[in-house]
Amino acid sequence: MRKRAFKGTTEYWESRYAKGGTSGAGSYGRQAEWKAETVNDWVAELGVTSVVDFGCGDGNQLSLAKYPRYLGLDPSATAVRMCVERFRDDKTKSFLQYTPDTLADPAGWLRGDLALSMEVIFHLIEDEVFEDYMTRLFDSAERYVVICSNDTDDDEQVPHERHRDFTRWVERERPQWVLERRLDPPADLDVMSSFFLYKRNA
Repeated sequence: MRKRAFKGTTEYWESRYAKGGTSGAGSYGRQAEWKAETVNDWVAELGVTSVVDFGCGDGNQLSLAKYPRYLGLDPSATAVRMCVERFRDDKTKSFLQYTPDTLADPAGWLRGDLALSMEVIFHLIEDEVFEDYMTRLFDSAERYVVICSNDTDDDEQVPHERHRDFTRWVERERPQWVLERRLDPPADLDVMSSFFLYKRNA
């Protein structure tokens, strides 16, 4: 049982952005540059044609991205508005508020060649939110899923974090997806997350 009061994942992030907060230190500076370099290189190497991002945040990380076509989703309406304004002249990028309770996509409109999760998983506090997020993430990918996160069930340090051993979920729930690569951060970079590249096993 969680001992600390927490209003909920969506409520926390909407309130944070509405008060002028950002997506966090990981989306800025050298951390953001390393993440962008990694995903940009994979997108180019693998010939990825489109990316659907489950958690676009304030758009600062996205400003370093090089994707042919992009759809950014986020549960925070404020974050989505920030991205719409920031990238209003970029015809390769679209944005949509991600509200699981009112979003159903059995026809597969919200799909990409690659589905991306950039340091989101350890911010999913509720079990049902985590399960829904992971399901939609993998079901929205045509060929690849890229996850940037830690992979541990150690206790979290702050109320808006809950660390999860997500690779076990993939092995159990999406066995048709194979972990092709894992990339850990450089030793001189203060990042707790690694990159995980999954490929659909045809």
